[in-house]
Amino acid sequence: MSAKPSEKRIKHFQEMVAYDQAHLGFGSSLAGMDEVGRGPLVGNVVTACVIMPAEPLFPWIDDSKKLSAARREEVYAQIMEHALYVGVGQASPEEIDQMNILNATRLAMERAAEKAPATLCIVDAVRGLFLPFPILSVIKGDSTSYNVAAASIVAKVTRDQQMRTYALEYPQYGFEHNMGYGTAEHIAALRKYGATPQHRQSFIGKLLEETE
Repeated sequence: MSAKPSEKRIKHFQEMVAYDQAHLGFGSSLAGMDEVGRGPLVGNVVTACVIMPAEPLFPWIDDSKKLSAARREEVYAQIMEHALYVGVGQASPEEIDQMNILNATRLAMERAAEKAPATLCIVDAVRGLFLPFPILSVIKGDSTSYNVAAASIVAKVTRDQQMRTYALEYPQYGFEHNMGYGTAEHIAALRKYGATPQHRQSFIGKLLEETE
């Protein structure tokens, strides 16, 4: 993809980098962490912990929700090639059902960051993590911190790839389109065909009760 970032996007990118530069360890041991998949009815909650270098900088890094799928894939490849550390952590539907989505997200984040050589980790909103280094919880961290934005892209691309794999196994649910979220298409298929082993039982119970 050849399109250059707009002036508005460049300004936002510079603000995210400046935010991270204000913290010790930028470019060496400052990590960012984010999650994807707290809301879907199916699949893992996926988290990523990323430490980006001071150079090169990638101006398309942003909150993953603000990028097209094609752009995310492009930037994901850049992150995976240049990042000083990338850790991906996940919690399964069974774990989500057992401990609730917030605690499962915490578990997935701890798994993503457990080997990170970080001195500080900026986290998008989540608190209460048990890690061997300090964390800084920031609301809307994925649009505030360069490293958190990078983590959001890794988590999003990783989970989307999983959902496309599930779509091949369970084609009737439209996972390649809805990514496991409770769209009308997904709910209709759930009521018609029942749950897959990848569905979160604690999320779909009331939906299935309505068909009885």
